[in-house]
Amino acid sequence: MTTPDADGLLAEQLLRLTRRVHRIQKRHLEQRDLGITPAQSRLLRTLAHWGSPPRMADLAERLEVVPRAVTTLVDGLEASGKVRRVPDPANRRVIRIELTDDGRGALRELRAARRSAAEEILAPLAEDQRAALGGLLDTLIDGEPVRLC
Repeated sequence: MTTPDADGLLAEQLLRLTRRVHRIQKRHLEQRDLGITPAQSRLLRTLAHWGSPPRMADLAERLEVVPRAVTTLVDGLEASGKVRRVPDPANRRVIRIELTDDGRGALRELRAARRSAAEEILAPLAEDQRAALGGLLDTLIDGEPVRLC
């Protein structure tokens, strides 16, 4: 009889949780009928964190995708009026991407959908469990080992 692989079990749990989070967020997005895919949602959120409109290459780098993927996402968001391409004032050959008023409204709806999804996912946890989970996730995200005093 073999002993269970604890790290393998944890990895499987994380994958299952990630899939569940994705499904629940997708359902909450669909209920709001925004017509925005999860990938487009991620691009809008990323765009909102920029101080000034970024170049497509900047978005691709931040999203860790190939530039062609950003072009496809921007095409869809531009067609629905959520973003627009604007020339760079310093170099007209450079195109920058900016949020429109519709895009900012969609971001508000996206945030509300994410909050609803998070509430659903975290409902079984008490406040102290949520805090502990947050700390553990920060540790995993940062890749730094937990230092016990």
